[in-house]
Amino acid sequence: MIILSANSISKIYGTDVIIDKASFHVNAGDKVGIVGRNGAGKTTLLNMLTGELGIDEGEFFVSQSTRIGYLKQRDNFLRENTVMESMDNIFSHLHKLEEEIHLTADKVAANPSDRSLQERLDSLQQQYADGGGYTYKSEITGILSSMAFGPEFYNKKISSLSGGERTRLALAALLLEKPDLLLLDEPTNHLDIGTLKWLEQYLSAYKGTVMIVSHDRYFLDRTVSRIFEVENHKVYCYEGNYTAFAAKKSQRRETELRAYNNQQREIARQEEMIRRMKQHNTEKLVKRAQSREKRLEHIERLERPEGEAGRMKIHFKQNFQSGNDVISAEGLAKEFGRGGEKKLLFENVSLDIKRGERICIVGSNGVGKTTLLRMIMGELTPTEGRLKLGHNVAFGYYDQGQLLLDEKNTVLEELKESYRLYTDTEMRSILGRFLFRGDDVFLPVGSLSGGEKARLSLLKLMLSGANTLILDEPTNHLDIDSKEVFEAALLEFPGTAVIVSHDRYFLQKIPTRILELTREGINEYLGQYDYYVEKKEQPGSGKKYLNEMRGSAGNAVAAAEKGGAKGLSAAEQRALNKQREAEERRRARLLEKLENEIAQLEEKDAQLERQLLSQENMADYQLLAKLSKEREEVSARLSAAYEEWARAEENFTQSTRNC
Repeated sequence: MIILSANSISKIYGTDVIIDKASFHVNAGDKVGIVGRNGAGKTTLLNMLTGELGIDEGEFFVSQSTRIGYLKQRDNFLRENTVMESMDNIFSHLHKLEEEIHLTADKVAANPSDRSLQERLDSLQQQYADGGGYTYKSEITGILSSMAFGPEFYNKKISSLSGGERTRLALAALLLEKPDLLLLDEPTNHLDIGTLKWLEQYLSAYKGTVMIVSHDRYFLDRTVSRIFEVENHKVYCYEGNYTAFAAKKSQRRETELRAYNNQQREIARQEEMIRRMKQHNTEKLVKRAQSREKRLEHIERLERPEGEAGRMKIHFKQNFQSGNDVISAEGLAKEFGRGGEKKLLFENVSLDIKRGERICIVGSNGVGKTTLLRMIMGELTPTEGRLKLGHNVAFGYYDQGQLLLDEKNTVLEELKESYRLYTDTEMRSILGRFLFRGDDVFLPVGSLSGGEKARLSLLKLMLSGANTLILDEPTNHLDIDSKEVFEAALLEFPGTAVIVSHDRYFLQKIPTRILELTREGINEYLGQYDYYVEKKEQPGSGKKYLNEMRGSAGNAVAAAEKGGAKGLSAAEQRALNKQREAEERRRARLLEKLENEIAQLEEKDAQLERQLLSQENMADYQLLAKLSKEREEVSARLSAAYEEWARAEENFTQSTRNC
């Protein structure tokens, strides 16, 4: 059943055509991805579909009964509301029902023989149950938990949340509303990998219709079955996910380019014939030439398909080479705060990064990835540990918030401020390679979009000549074409790159190693994203870590025993050895018991995670809330077990050293 259709719809601002005669339809249950370059008109198209923007030409239809939910790039929360109040307001209709039920129940109590009042109460209670009145509170906590909002966030005011947290909260609110048609504008921004996985599962199981504007290619591959591409003011429709679209688009571009070249050859042939006919200057040939000219005027001219000329051109080069050892660190830790309010971000972080490596750092939001990058560059001092840079290391930094740009400068001034040796002509030529053309170079930096600021930051980085690139979420604001150009440039770069990223398509293509930052340290994966996921999902990885630690302790025991005990008689030595062995067996049994307990808790934790991510459970918020709470309890027990094991292991090692 078609719930939305457009026939030759257009949107025009003055002389600027944004959408030109677009036609498409969307069926109930469709999952549609909307892609295109920054500024192509993707958000304009969504605003047209919601009715927020009028349609200048054409016809547009949405089924009258369709409830539309729209996640914009900016939310509309009240700043003074708390997180829980904002979520609770979604169910204001249920609150009104609750009040009406209480009033009606009071009337029934006062007039128990009034049958009509009792029927009214039954009807209200049924409406309340059908509307989710008995489950909405668990739905709220379940969704908040899945979007990384634990109980500590419930009473926080909206004004205290970061931009990323507000984006996640807006998405949580929209999912709670469960509209028939879900329109999402860049929903994956500010989500960590765990939350992204959950959202993919949720949207795949969503019973309604979904239309998503996104530059996240990995996300699109796993959530949509149709792609709408906004390009050159047109909307092109493709069946399949992003990978299928990319292959079909390449074929379409080749076909269009062939048709364009054929038409250009035919036009040139006709014009040459017209020229020759006119050259002979006979009445008959002149009439024929005029007839051909008229036919040529009525030919619908094909536009040249946009190719490399419309893409950003980027090439990173290093002014000089660094030494082979680029970054080495041991036991780094970082705390913030003073006195009893100190917050530990991470500890036990060790790094050994060589020239030419492309290291990608992943980890949950708030674990300190940006802090680690700033520590590497010397902007922050570690609380503990040591960090050493190699010979001739020169950093180039990309800041995900573009805070290093001066918003008062024009685009041209921003570039000239950093690189004064270029002439204006050379600057404008360089800016043109990054799609800043004509009067664009005089735009204030503060007026640029996120994607335009990202391009300007990358241009400054390219001109820096750094041999070690430190990149914090570099693909966040880039459109898909720009991402692909940027990735190609990174793969060709001869220097070293250390990159924080949540872009899984990028993580599958770029890194030579992936480092996962946790509060306890670094986990290393010698491969790309799929390998990282495979290793993460293997059971017993924690047990393997314990066995490795146990091996280290065993080496300490062997070293202690090698010296033996001196100054004792043979009988005393045997008695001491016997006592020592009994003590060691007791401590070993305790360690084994704790290791088994940890393995069981890890298995339980993995089982609960699978249940939370199961498509079958996505719609059951009561179950999700229960599973989430149970997983929190298991995590707490697991942390306590690790601490007890660490103490027991330390005692075990210490006792062997004392012998």
